[in-house]
Amino acid sequence: MCTRFFIEKENAELQDIMEAAKRSALTMKFLKKMAKPLLTSGEIRPTDLVPVIAPNRKGNRTVFPMKWGFTLPKSTSPVVNARVETASGKPLFAEHWHKHRCIVPASWYYEWEHFTTPAGRKKTGKKYVIQPVGTSVTYLCGLYRFEDDLPVFTVLTREPGEGLKQLHDRMPLILPADKIDAWISINADPGDLLSSSLTDMIFEPAEEEKN
Repeated sequence: MCTRFFIEKENAELQDIMEAAKRSALTMKFLKKMAKPLLTSGEIRPTDLVPVIAPNRKGNRTVFPMKWGFTLPKSTSPVVNARVETASGKPLFAEHWHKHRCIVPASWYYEWEHFTTPAGRKKTGKKYVIQPVGTSVTYLCGLYRFEDDLPVFTVLTREPGEGLKQLHDRMPLILPADKIDAWISINADPGDLLSSSLTDMIFEPAEEEKN
């Protein structure tokens, strides 16, 4: 799963992306229509508005503000994740898997330790900071669609790499920076890019858990 991620204000690699989102006309539209301010730093939660990389009408890489979570009728909980193994075949995601793919830039994402007690009960434990080895930016893969003429996204998840299995049975689909353009291209087969996903992660307890 992925229900929290973090954007570092001091991350130089993210600055141009954040500034581009601030300049987008959609940012003011979200604010006027939904009272949603753009967040460019700090911990990000479902329904927040954040910078996302997607193609414009000409197919060129562009930064747009998007709200996290697909809205479903008669549900108060947004759909914030989609399984990469089944996204192409589910009515909610199939069209977007083929035509509306995006990248959500973050410094890292969070996950809570999941475990089973001796009594067989499933519980959550410590909160962990997780990011790919050797990088300062975590490029989360997602799908997007439009709701009331405004873009919203969901984050794709996959089975975890060997190191993360001790924490959780899912992790976000993450690609290296040099695969961003291929991922968002409407002419690409997203299945061909899955072998490039990053699974070698570093993780440590979040700051509030260290003390």
